[in-house]
Amino acid sequence: MVRLVESGGGSVQPGTSLRLSCTYSGYIYSSDHMAWFRQAPGKEREGVAAINTDDDHIAYPDSVKGRFTISRDYPKNTLYLEMNSLKPEDTAMYYCATRLYLGARDTLSPRAYVYWGQGTQVTVSS
Repeated sequence: MVRLVESGGGSVQPGTSLRLSCTYSGYIYSSDHMAWFRQAPGKEREGVAAINTDDDHIAYPDSVKGRFTISRDYPKNTLYLEMNSLKPEDTAMYYCATRLYLGARDTLSPRAYVYWGQGTQVTVSS
């Protein structure tokens, strides 16, 4: 059974940084894509970072490119999201996900992923 547990969320001021962690367990392989998504109230879930180190794939949408960095620590079974220069519009529940459905191509699409964590809240306000 695959299990994903996010942590590291909190309330911060604009311009500051935060690092989210997603600890995973179960049958997750190095070949699996992993990703971070976020969902603000009343909005659709959107991908903010995806990674697959086996094929050197990393993807970010323009909204976070240059500010967010995704990484994966295999010995620690942990996925990270380093978020810098945070903005109020980054406020959302953040989720990690893994394993693409067969045939899925868009690694930033929430419809592409099989397994999900429960999320961690990030609030950016002054």
